[in-house]
Amino acid sequence: MTGERYVRRFSRTERAVHWVHASAFLVLLGSGLVLYLPSLATEIGRRPLVKDVHLFTALAWAIALLAVVALGDRRGLRATTRELDVFDADDRRWLLGRHVRQGRFNAGQKLNAALTAAFAVLLAVSGVLLWLGERDTRFRLDSTIVLHDVVAYLSVALLAGHLYLAVIHPSTRHALRGMTVGTVREDWAREHHAKWPTDAQ
Repeated sequence: MTGERYVRRFSRTERAVHWVHASAFLVLLGSGLVLYLPSLATEIGRRPLVKDVHLFTALAWAIALLAVVALGDRRGLRATTRELDVFDADDRRWLLGRHVRQGRFNAGQKLNAALTAAFAVLLAVSGVLLWLGERDTRFRLDSTIVLHDVVAYLSVALLAGHLYLAVIHPSTRHALRGMTVGTVREDWAREHHAKWPTDAQ
């Protein structure tokens, strides 16, 4: 439509953080499934190679995130982190199913960001312990593999919900534009994030 106005929702740095994390997670999920499921492991074979892909993707993920933070808009990332960390009264009412005005991030997106970050830390720590445990029995803890597996399952469930809202659900899929090109329609922003657009222009 001609005459549509757009507002910037995400900076290049914010989008880079998102896509680095998303792409690494998908590779880690795929390689992890091959390592976890005997049928896939048998079908694909080359388990040592898949294990190396899993390990080096995790290392590349951490290095790439650090590089984006170091070279990107750190001030903007700090401001975004503050936005995501604050749950106000409207956010709490939103989580209870009430229709209330939301800021640039609604309460569901804030919760998703918090869980994603927590799961990433838990997967990284348990993954390092599993790697060390293969080399030194002092690091072999019975609960480590259980933690890694359970958090992976929870991460897949979170990803499924995220993809549904970003790609399929009619009223929210426009948000994907914000994470690909950085801008969203102003009318959409006013409808879904009414507390934010006037400050975003």
